[in-house]
Amino acid sequence: MTTRQVARHILLTGPPGIGKTTLIHKVCDHLTKSGVQCKGFYTEERREGRHRVGFDVVTLSGERAPLASVNTSDVPQGRQYTVGKYVVQLQSFETAALPTLRKKEGQHNIFVIDEIGKMELFSQTFARLVRDLLGSENTTVIATIPIAKGRPIPLVEEVRQRSDAVLFNISQSNRDAILGDIISAVMSSVKRHGS
Repeated sequence: MTTRQVARHILLTGPPGIGKTTLIHKVCDHLTKSGVQCKGFYTEERREGRHRVGFDVVTLSGERAPLASVNTSDVPQGRQYTVGKYVVQLQSFETAALPTLRKKEGQHNIFVIDEIGKMELFSQTFARLVRDLLGSENTTVIATIPIAKGRPIPLVEEVRQRSDAVLFNISQSNRDAILGDIISAVMSSVKRHGS
């Protein structure tokens, strides 16, 4: 995609802990102040003291639910999905996150998805929704995706290769300066595709 084309979707990638979620927050704040409504969710670390003990999914309307935990007693019995030392709380994730990804017909929809990653993709319903939103004419998706390491995640690679998306690589050196470029890409997409 050339820089003159306006991307429909805006993707952020970078190593864990680099500040992708912080940038998503800042983009959402800018959209809200500009009168642009968006729906979706972000993920946030859950800590006890200095130790990370899990992740929560937090909707843009402020609802919070567990996404993953090191404490398996938090997870209902049945099939367990794990990523490293974390057990994914699939039902909790789906109950909180999936309703935020419903399109309103007859209008342009802007969705924030932080993130399209291994934990979230244990949900087949989530994977189908992501594909549907990215393929829809009346949506702009602002999403974070992990850096490919080890065995690639097929849907993440599919998203990364989309011709209607622009990918921002977040690094220590550019994360403070890149916000303006991300906001510009988002606002251009909303203006171009939302009219």
